Amino acid sequence: MLEQASDLAEDQEYEEAILLYEKILNSDPKYIPALLDKAATFQRMGKNSQSFQIYNSILKEDSNNLDALIGKGTLLHAKSKFLDAIECYDSALKIKPRFAMALACKGMSLGEIGQLKSALSCFKKALTIDKDYDLANMGKQKALELLKSQKSKK
Repeated sequence: MLEQASDLAEDQEYEEAILLYEKILNSDPKYIPALLDKAATFQRMGKNSQSFQIYNSILKEDSNNLDALIGKGTLLHAKSKFLDAIECYDSALKIKPRFAMALACKGMSLGEIGQLKSALSCFKKALTIDKDYDLANMGKQKALELLKSQKSKK
C-alpha cells in the first residue's frame, strides 16, 4: 500500500496519496516510511505546516532520522530561516559526513545568507561524493558566477 501511495504522490494525485498514507498510519501510527512520504507529499502540496509537524514528530522519536532532518531543513529554507535550516543540515552531516544532499542543501542556505565561499565549498564536497548531483552542480555554478561578479565590482 505504501508503494501505491508513493506512486499516487509521484503522479501528483496528492489527495488520494494522503488518504492511503492515513490508512497505513491508522494501523501503525509511528510507521516512519509512511510518515516521511506523507510529510513530503504535504510539502509538495504547499501544506508546509502539516509537513513541518510530521518531520518534528519523527525527530522527537528519532533525532537522527536523516530524511526528516533534510525535509525540515528544506521547509525552513523555504521560509527564509536559513540559519535554522543550516542547523538541520549540520545535524545530518554529523550523522553522515559524506551526505551529498545535506551538503548541497547547506550550500544553498549559505548562499542565501551571502556566505558564497562556504557555499561553494559545500557544493564542491557534494560533487566529490556524487559528481552528477544536479543541485550541487547548479549551486556551484551560481556561487562561482556571484563570486566572479563580486570581484569585478571591486
